[in-house]
Parts: sequence; C-alpha cells; structure tokens
Amino acid sequence: MPREGIEPSWGYPRTILSRVRLPVPPPRLIVTLVTAYFNHLETVLSKGGPSCTVYVVMACIIAVVNQKGGVGKTTTAINLGSYLASNGKFVLLVDLDPQSNATSGLGIDSRDLEVGTYEILLGEKSLRDVIIPTQVEGLKLAPSTQALAGAAVDLVDMDRREHRLSDALLEVRNDFDYIIIDCPPSLGLLTINGLVAVDKVLIPVQAEYYALEGLSQLLRTIGMVRQALKPELEILGAVLTMYDGRNRLSTDVMAELHRFFPDRVFKSVIPRNVRLAEAPSFGRPIMEYDPWSKGAKAYERLAKEILDLEHSF
Repeated sequence: MPREGIEPSWGYPRTILSRVRLPVPPPRLIVTLVTAYFNHLETVLSKGGPSCTVYVVMACIIAVVNQKGGVGKTTTAINLGSYLASNGKFVLLVDLDPQSNATSGLGIDSRDLEVGTYEILLGEKSLRDVIIPTQVEGLKLAPSTQALAGAAVDLVDMDRREHRLSDALLEVRNDFDYIIIDCPPSLGLLTINGLVAVDKVLIPVQAEYYALEGLSQLLRTIGMVRQALKPELEILGAVLTMYDGRNRLSTDVMAELHRFFPDRVFKSVIPRNVRLAEAPSFGRPIMEYDPWSKGAKAYERLAKEILDLEHSF
C-alpha cells in the first residue's frame, strides 16, 4: 500500500500535484506505451540482458529501555517518535508496557481497546490488526491493554517465546522508517522480547544518584541477549533526563554517565520541565502541548541527533 500523502499513480506528493496541471494523454496511447514497454522488457530479460537490483529499506527499530521506573522512558519514546514523524519519517510506536502509559500519553484510553500488543505476542492477532493512527501525522501506535500484564506468564511455555515480538514486526518493518518500542520498567520476558526485536537500544537515565545503580544490571542483560539471542544488538546511546543545571548532582551524574557509555551519550539533555510532566495528562506529545517549552526543544534536538546518525543504521 502507498504511504499516506503519496499519490499512488504518480509517486509525487499531493501538494505538488495540486499546483501543477499535467496534460492527460489519451487512454489508447497509455495502453500502447505500457504494452510496448513490457514487451521490450520481456525481450531484454529473455536474452539475459541487464538485470535490476531492488533495494528494500527496512525500519530502524529502537528499544527505549531502563528497568528503573520514573526515568522518563515513556516520555522519551512518545516525544522522540513525534519529532521523528514531524521530520517526515513514518514512525510506529509499540507500547510493550502493561501500564499503557505510551498509549494514554497519546490520548488513547486502553480500556476502550479490544486488542493490543498482548494479542500480538500470543499470535492471536497480526500487527496490522492492532496498529491505530494517532493525532501526530506520520506516527502510528501499537497500543497496550491491561491484558498485557499476564503476558509474561502466558509466554513461558510458548515456542520462540523471546522472539514473539520480533516475528510479529517482520510484517510491517518495510512500512516504517523507525519503530520505537517502549519497554516496561523491568528486565523480564517482555523486555527481553523488546531487546531481541530491535537493532539498537536507547537508555534514558535520570539525573539522580540511584538512577545509575541499575545500569550495570541492564548492561549485563543486554550482554546476555547479545550472546544468546541477538549478537548484532547495539547500544544507540544514553540520554540524560530530568536534568537540572543548578544542581551539582546532575552534573556529577552526567560525568558518571560518560564513564558508563564513552562516546555514546547524546549531546541533547532533557531538562526537568513542568510542561513535559503535564503533557501526558492531556494525552498530547510535547510538540503539540507546548512546542516552545525547554522540554520540547530538547526532544527536537534529540530527534535531529538520531536523524544525523541515520546513515550508520
């Protein structure tokens, strides 16, 4: 299916076609030209002539992971996805957290949903059956429901239990530029599914002392996944959240973060910001709730940093 905003017959944005009036050739001429083209193509290929190579561009899949709650994980997933979409990218946000915060943060009540990521993991529904649009153009959501809380138990005896999400994403990977997975604040089977399904891991770290204590365990888990399940898994980087430049502790945490992730700490620092904290309660990403706030500008810079790395994906 063609993506939104693209005219299927011509392949140009509708905004361009609306400004240009192109002459429409007679139908008989179109049929003649198309027939001649395919006859020529058939002749060339039958003689072993030049072949063409088709390049399929697949989405870069990023997991936003930290087993500690309250570090801005879901806030990062929502707002990074929104700003990537605002830059013309097609983005899918997968809510893999039973708390459904990414779902509600985009203004969708999970209690009104009949299906979600739980049904995807169990193989009862395909991902296409679950994906829904959001208020942000270019951003779609695979929502979470309360049923996901039982997934860890239901998956234990299933075949390829660590690969359930990875297998499901194959269906839609060519439909998007980025797929962002909001993982739960734990290192259980749901998070393992998230890590196995992705190419890269983004780790939000709160600018507080205790936020650093769990990083070693998280890095060990990533190492185990690499060794046993996904050798090509990479750490995209760490992003410092809830930063307060007036606080010496925030500066100390930033220095320690550079020790954990040398050359992999994003320059964009997410400040402690009231507007960022308010936005989820209104079901809106910060770019729509208050695009001029410090929090909005910080996530806009983070999205641009990731876009600048796109050639290496």
